[in-house]
Parts: sequence; structure tokens; C-alpha cells
Amino acid sequence: MSSSTQKNSGASWRYVLATLVLAAVAGWLAERFHLPLPWMIGPLFAVAAVRMADIELRPLPGGRQSGQWAIGAALGLYFSPEVVAQLSLHAALVVAAAVGSLVLGVLCALIMRRLGGVDTPTAFFAALPGGASEMANLADRYGGAVDRIAAAHAIRVMMVVSLLPFALTFGGVHGSDLYVPLAQAVDARHFPQLVVASLLGVAMFKLLRIANAWVLGPLLGVAVATLAGVPLSALPVWVVNGGQLLIGCALGCRFSRAFFRAAPRFMAVAGLTAVMSIVFAGAFAALLALASGVPLPTLILATAPGGVSEMCITAKVLQLGVPLVTVCHVLRVVVLTVGAQWSFGAFRRMVET
Repeated sequence: MSSSTQKNSGASWRYVLATLVLAAVAGWLAERFHLPLPWMIGPLFAVAAVRMADIELRPLPGGRQSGQWAIGAALGLYFSPEVVAQLSLHAALVVAAAVGSLVLGVLCALIMRRLGGVDTPTAFFAALPGGASEMANLADRYGGAVDRIAAAHAIRVMMVVSLLPFALTFGGVHGSDLYVPLAQAVDARHFPQLVVASLLGVAMFKLLRIANAWVLGPLLGVAVATLAGVPLSALPVWVVNGGQLLIGCALGCRFSRAFFRAAPRFMAVAGLTAVMSIVFAGAFAALLALASGVPLPTLILATAPGGVSEMCITAKVLQLGVPLVTVCHVLRVVVLTVGAQWSFGAFRRMVET
């Protein structure tokens, strides 16, 4: 390895270390001030603020995937046979929430195309509330601007993660969930079984090339083991908090002044559609609550246009229908990833004829 390469590698790790220290302090302060999701929101805001000052920070390589693994494994522990039986009663609700997210995305795409000054593929895949990487990959096939699509999704996820936990917490809805993880104690004897089950899930998703492998894989692997009655350990609190911190770092590092200078009009419209998607999803959640009798706060999280790991950990921390929220977001990812391709053709014909 050349001296210049070693020097660059050393500088890179200094940036990573600085990011982690800043995130840890921000998470600790957020917890001291009793903010919702302190170990995600504290690092997210602190890292994003420093990046907006054009100070170099970098996330831990593989940190987001590690954080997603921790959250996915923790969520899988909720899926006992009794919980799955209860979820089957809400099958129609879960499907409606997933399909509704596709309709919501199309509505926001119409606004994005009209006001954002971008072409049809960019507007459509930037507005659809799916995974950023999946939407960017699909858009690339149709000539969309991948960089702007990724930027729009970063703005949307940050706004959802920032606004919803605060709104729900200060609305006094914390702690209404009757569901609890089947394994609640950390048990060194059974911890290896948890790790193996979660990594088998990741391996299967990677082999099948299914998106969100690092959150959905552990979730499925641990859920199947839980359903099968395999004795498992709970995850230590510091592991779950650390997972939130790593995700917060990864999200915060996406921002910089140049990020917003690149296309200010598009960024402004992306922010507008992000807010509108939250409002539309909230209204849809209210309709589902009236029709189903499921508590509104749970359905607000179940229909929220945020990322799978971010919304599910919000449900876990606030104790708001964790299994139902998780299933709704998992199916949303499937519907959006599969449905985006055929729905884009219909969208293009509708707006360009």
C-alpha cells in the first residue's frame, strides 16, 4: 500500500471516528432531554447540521446495514404464534395500507412533475415512498435522474423520522401497545441462535436478490425461529440503541450544502411533497382507523411514508402495534418494488398523452 493510500485511509477513519463520537454525544443528550427516538434523531440532526456546515464526516462502513440488522432481529422477536393469529384478522387492513402507499406515491408524483421541473421518470420514482436504492435502480432503466431521486428520498425519510415521533410522543400516545417480544431477557446461551437465525434470513434475501435484505432478512429469520418455538435471547438495549445510532449517522451524512445547491427548486418541491405525503398518509390512516377499529397512532405509523427500519423502530420505542406496523411496511416494500414498474407505464401514459 502506497503512503498516499495509507494517508487517505487514515483520514477516512478519522472522519468515521469523529462521526461516531458526535453521534454518541448527540444521542446521549437527546436521551437526557427525553426526546423521542433519541439514539436515532439525536445523531441524525447533529450529523446533518455539521455536514451542512461543509465539515467532513463519514458513516461507519457497513454501519447502516449493521443498524438494520439489529432492528430487524429485535422486531422478529415479536412474532409469536398468538401475534400471527391476531395479525391474520387484519389481512385486509394490511393490504389496503400497502396499496394505499402506491396511490399516495402517484399523487405526489403528479405534484412533483408539475412543480419540480423534472422529467416523468424522475418525478415518479422520486415521489414513490419505497426504498431509495430500489427506486433509483428502477428509475435508471427509464432514464430518470438517479442523483435527484436519491436526494428526494433522503429528504422524505429525514422529515418523516423527524416529525412523526415528536408528534406522537407529544400527543401523549406512548405506551399503548399490548404486544411484547417473546424473548425479553438477554441470555448468553441462546444469543448465538438469534444471530444464526438472523443471518440465515439475510443470506436467503441476498441469494434471492430481494431488497432491504439487512432489515427484512433478520426480521424473517428471527420471526420464523420464534414461531417454531426455538429458544432465543433478546438483544441487549445497547445493541438496539447502537443500531439506531448507526442509521442516524448514515442518514445525516447524506446532507451537505452542495446537496441542496444542486437543484434548489427540485429540493424545495421534494420537501413539499414529503410533507404532503405525511398529511395524505395521516388522512388515510384516519379512514382505516374508522373502518377497522385499530388505534389511530398505530395506523399512522403503519401508513407513514418512511423507511422500514425507521418506522418499525419508532413503533417499538413508542410501543405502538409493533407487529402490525412491521407487517404493513414489509408488504409496502413488496407492493412498491413490484408495482412500481407496471404503474410507471400507466403513469407515463396518463401524463404524457
